[in-house]
Amino acid sequence: MFAQLQPVATDPILGLMAAYKEDTNPNKVDLGVGVYKDGQGHTAVLKCVKEAEALRLKNEDSKTYIGMAGDLGFNNHIEKLALGVGHKALLANRITTAHTPGGTGALRVAAEFIKKANPNATIWVTSPTWANHISMFKAAGLNVKEYTYYDYATKGLNEEAMFADLATVPAGDVVLVHACCHNPSGMDLTFAQWQRFTDIANERGFTPLVDMAYQGFGSGLDEDAKGLRYLADNVEEMLLCSSCSKNFGLYRERIGAVSIMSADSKVMEITRVNLLSVVRSIYSMPPAHGAIVVANILDSTELTALWHQELAEMRDRINNYRQLIIDKLAGEGVQQDFSFITRQHGMFSFLGIDKAQIARLRSEFSIYMVDSSRVSIAGLNHSNIDYFAKSVATVLQG
Repeated sequence: MFAQLQPVATDPILGLMAAYKEDTNPNKVDLGVGVYKDGQGHTAVLKCVKEAEALRLKNEDSKTYIGMAGDLGFNNHIEKLALGVGHKALLANRITTAHTPGGTGALRVAAEFIKKANPNATIWVTSPTWANHISMFKAAGLNVKEYTYYDYATKGLNEEAMFADLATVPAGDVVLVHACCHNPSGMDLTFAQWQRFTDIANERGFTPLVDMAYQGFGSGLDEDAKGLRYLADNVEEMLLCSSCSKNFGLYRERIGAVSIMSADSKVMEITRVNLLSVVRSIYSMPPAHGAIVVANILDSTELTALWHQELAEMRDRINNYRQLIIDKLAGEGVQQDFSFITRQHGMFSFLGIDKAQIARLRSEFSIYMVDSSRVSIAGLNHSNIDYFAKSVATVLQG
């Protein structure tokens, strides 16, 4: 049976990670992997997480299963974090949540739930989008289409083409939208565009699926959720996938959540049992550790304040480096306009350079980025940004 299998192409990001690891150049720079790194190039454990883990170890008295929905305290916190305390959908008991193995697990559960609710649904994703979106939705048996989003020529959002595409989406389909810090472009919807998106969702009858992997990494926890909250205020049904990998630094703990908003509390109860049925068929019960760590942080006024401080430090470092990239390139004599970098949000940006230049950066300077020119801003620090700027300048001018 296994002899019939055919080779599968390596994921571009995973391939870059392997190549970077094998590179012996002491000046090598990894701008491919989407993991936050501090000013020393290290992905440290947050102080608030350390304290919450100590509390967990002190209080843990069992290793029994925590149920298919996961940790209920975490679920309650993650709903309020996303939608805000006192959101009308929460007060009306219209939302059900299950904590999942990472944001990827949340998306896969959402995909299987969509397939269960409407086997003929097509899911529409931004062009471009996170590479794993398409393969994951197809693996769940969903048809996938793309709608216009990023304009490579203007290095901004292709607004009119995007809304023209969305105006063709049939009722019953699902449209994925990034809540903030769009991966891979860094270009986010403005609040006015969120309002227009919401109007089209209601007019066309499609269901929004919001992927929120970076809340707090753009402008702030509430600011990054403003569009999502407006959407939830004005549609009857919606899916939301959340991740704690970035904003809590819990990458390897794999902690996320899928939340589903129904038209009323009666439908929500039916939704809940169907959601748990999907969970049961995939992994049955989620891991507990990461969810309880997050719940411990958000249960504590002191730890929440510490988390807000540490999150702001990560966000500010990324935002400051966006301007620093522009300044350093200009200092190396680069004439090309890179000001668009400061109009983007989160960890990622398209540099807008071509594949030949990207290949040269890798072969000559050991600077690693994917062929689309998407870079992780967090991969830059004070020890490598001058080398990066000089290398890019050499390639652009040579």
